Amino acid sequence: MPITPANTFPRERFNFALLAIVQSLFNITAITVMTLSGLVGRELAPDSMLATLPISAMMLGTLISTLPASLFMQRFGRRSGFLLGAGLGGFLGGALSVLAIANASFWLFCFASLLLGIYQGFAMYYRFAAVDVVRPQWHSRAISLVLAGGVIAAFLGPWNASATLDWLPAAPNAGPYAVITVLAVLVMLLLSMLRVPPSREPGADLPHRPLRVITAQLDFRVAVLVSAVAYAVMIMLMSATPLGMRAAGFPMSDIAFIMQWHVLGMFVPSFFTGFLITRFGLGKILLAGCMLLVISVLTAAAGQTLSHYWLALVLLGVGWNFLFVGGSDLLTLTYTPAERGVSQGVNDLIVYAMVVTSSLLSGVLVHYLGWSLLNLSALVPITLTLTVILWWLQRRRLQSTPA
Repeated sequence: MPITPANTFPRERFNFALLAIVQSLFNITAITVMTLSGLVGRELAPDSMLATLPISAMMLGTLISTLPASLFMQRFGRRSGFLLGAGLGGFLGGALSVLAIANASFWLFCFASLLLGIYQGFAMYYRFAAVDVVRPQWHSRAISLVLAGGVIAAFLGPWNASATLDWLPAAPNAGPYAVITVLAVLVMLLLSMLRVPPSREPGADLPHRPLRVITAQLDFRVAVLVSAVAYAVMIMLMSATPLGMRAAGFPMSDIAFIMQWHVLGMFVPSFFTGFLITRFGLGKILLAGCMLLVISVLTAAAGQTLSHYWLALVLLGVGWNFLFVGGSDLLTLTYTPAERGVSQGVNDLIVYAMVVTSSLLSGVLVHYLGWSLLNLSALVPITLTLTVILWWLQRRRLQSTPA
């Protein structure tokens, strides 16, 4: 049905509500993978060092599909792209995960995780589509609804990873991935009702600077560093948490509880991080994010009680939020509308390259160093980032001071 002035208002409300729902359903998938796939990987892998390789495979799938997903949707439309991502990545990835667990095939499980990463590569654009389908004064409401999906998934994702483990008696641990498959079908049914108007990059025909000029800006480099380190540290420690807790003797219900609070720490602050940046300034929020990460890793290294895990993972989520949202905000100041696509693409490429590396290192480091030293090792990139932020703020103050 074409979108006309007469039906735009009810249609736009339907569209962004639908996108918020499918975002929430995808988040359940992502949280299930982050909670459970490291443990499943440890059981299936020929070497325990490879336990987090399935999570790395998922991040690699996201890395290699993000740009092709954008180009595909630019040519064939968002709905077609979202359906392809949910079908090829979500449904097939979930189904192959079940098959891999049933046949104790580690490498098939890694391939299935790669497909789930492709699902994520397409699903990353749900939030942009939600903004595209509403009038400008509704943009903040659309974003809030999408973020609310993350909060809902914070409860349902860990629940799925723990409560459905035995739903398939012939394939222990495969139940959550069967649920992922069903959710992908539901997502496709919902997306079939999506009506998104064709869109193109604003200012695409305007002059734009060469990529080397954009990336040479200090603000651009600081923004990329902050986002990449925040995401890499968060993924490394988040991936290792189920392994560390299982080694310490905690049941799956406790692991799900900790991951639930971690995800809440990641998403809930998004409702007010923008206000805090406006109120206190970007620099202070970035510094606060670094300090929260420092306190998080020191807390985790201090002990392995449930309280230590809870506080450390909540602080890890909030610290990530402050740094990632702050870095994303700074990035938007470094390009024009005509340069948005390539600038965001380079940023996402670097961020997910770091994420893939850190998720792979997570299993190796927790194997060789143990939980406490793994966390302390994260102080190296955090300290580097904190030093760069302080130097950057000093440069900005000197530049703003009259001669």
